[in-house]
Amino acid sequence: MGAPLKPLFLLADSSLLFWRSGDGPFLARLHSLLGAEPGGPSLHAAYLGASNGDEPAYFELFVGAMELAGITHCRMIPSRPSDEDRAWLASAHIILLAGGDPLLGWETFQRNGVEPLLRRRHAEGAILMGISAGAMQLAAKAWSEPLSGEASLFTPLALAPFLVGVHEQPDWKELKRAVRAAGPGARGIGIPLGGGALLHPDQRLEPVRHPLVELHNEGGVLREARLDPPLRQSLVTR
Repeated sequence: MGAPLKPLFLLADSSLLFWRSGDGPFLARLHSLLGAEPGGPSLHAAYLGASNGDEPAYFELFVGAMELAGITHCRMIPSRPSDEDRAWLASAHIILLAGGDPLLGWETFQRNGVEPLLRRRHAEGAILMGISAGAMQLAAKAWSEPLSGEASLFTPLALAPFLVGVHEQPDWKELKRAVRAAGPGARGIGIPLGGGALLHPDQRLEPVRHPLVELHNEGGVLREARLDPPLRQSLVTR
């Protein structure tokens, strides 16, 4: 039996990696979520850049964010991983799916055998984080722009029971098209630039930093609502 599931981190862009909430970095919560004790074993983090063609500069941003949170053991897992890369990923406590082209990244994960490793690590209690396209890959359905209909949707990891749209406020045109194409009962979450969401294991959705947009496809009619961050979070933001 695996460890308790951890929240999914769904981020619109990389700014939340460096955001400070309250008395410290937002990502400092990774230690408590993973039950890491001071002086205990070091946390290991893996970065998957397949969606952006393994651009080294984005990995450097990730390393900087992890260092800010007190995590220094990081490794980039390339689109063609070695045995050592796979071993690192198979034991990583934190796994980030980078932004870029969601379909390119997803097809790479399927081709190189990373997909089952991601599912296994999630079930074993690792924290999965997605930025932009990476957040879409954690969702129930995703698409590569421009969206032209139901045929343009594909099913990625589906660890979150909704579609994710990122930084296309205020109209959310592509997300609305996707939720319509997904059919009655589909749900979509729009995450604005600079914002994010934590999907907790009990399916509670926690907006981070900025309000989210929630869409429901009710028999072909879209219903829209706003989800605000917790009051305490907004009061301590700086």
